[in-house]
Amino acid sequence: MDTNQRKNFLKHMKERDSKEVQMLLGFKSDSAGGIMTTQYISLRSDLTIKDAFVKIKAIGPKTEVIETIFVVNQHNELIGTADLRDVLIAPDDSILESIMDENALYVYPETDQEEVSLLVSKYDLKAIPVVNKKHIILGIITVDDIIDVIVDEQTEDLLMLSGVSKDEAVGSKLAVSIRRRLPWLIINLATAFLASFTVGLFEDVIVQVVALAAAMPIVAGMGGNAGTQTLSIVIRSIALGQVNLKKDWKYIFNEIALGFVNGATTGFITGFVLYLRYGNLFLSLIIFIAMIGNLVIAGFFGFLIPLLLKKLKLDPAVSSSIFLTTATDVGGFFIFLGLAKFFLPHLL
Repeated sequence: MDTNQRKNFLKHMKERDSKEVQMLLGFKSDSAGGIMTTQYISLRSDLTIKDAFVKIKAIGPKTEVIETIFVVNQHNELIGTADLRDVLIAPDDSILESIMDENALYVYPETDQEEVSLLVSKYDLKAIPVVNKKHIILGIITVDDIIDVIVDEQTEDLLMLSGVSKDEAVGSKLAVSIRRRLPWLIINLATAFLASFTVGLFEDVIVQVVALAAAMPIVAGMGGNAGTQTLSIVIRSIALGQVNLKKDWKYIFNEIALGFVNGATTGFITGFVLYLRYGNLFLSLIIFIAMIGNLVIAGFFGFLIPLLLKKLKLDPAVSSSIFLTTATDVGGFFIFLGLAKFFLPHLL
């Protein structure tokens, strides 16, 4: 809405509602403040269970979540939460503070919605409060809103991993699609020239042994596929908050070992097929070693690239695949053709 429309709507609202809307509009749409609701139940900690239950019955129909009661002190600061089940079974004369959980999780309104979703998912929360610097509750975020966030974030990462904007859809205007996709394709083209340059260094070898031209795509393709497997797992783990470079860098050795085993297996199969086709044992040996080398490269960079991008405060889903493809193509071609040049007399 334009400014005049907004003012007109706010003017005709109740003063309390108008203030709430203006507060919510002050936060980014993808932040905790932007997705929270102001419909919740908060009760003073010194209330008896009997009085608390009366208030719950009165407030409950107007709230989005009734199972979780947020407990505050005399200054309206969040000090804990109470489950409705505990309220129902507690003695009437006991106070609310005696049954509350003091370890209340909360977020600030500026917290990114993805971080909020990780907290809710990790601790199986039905709702999480949003508080200001004084720990006064501004609102809550419910699990149904978090489900929407998770779906949006996963969709965004999937699209960005392919170099497509989250704002683009089937039927988008041609100009929009061009503006969203073309820059990434140009970047990809630049990296493709780098791979092409690597192949060009060994033109004399390829001319003499035509079989190399048939085998090269196998090395590059397997490296790219293996790297994408690692990349997908790491990006998903980053999104779930399960991995970071400082703490989990040692797992890169797992990916290197996995690349070695997978490379040896697929390299042996490929070498056997090429031996049946061309009858040259050295060509089979070259493809075997090159496959191991490129899958090790794929595991190494597939693990490292997204973590480095995250460390640099960049979205790992945006450009990881471009850097990975460059690494596996250049690395794979260089190892394969370099070995071919070394063993050239045995290939002729």
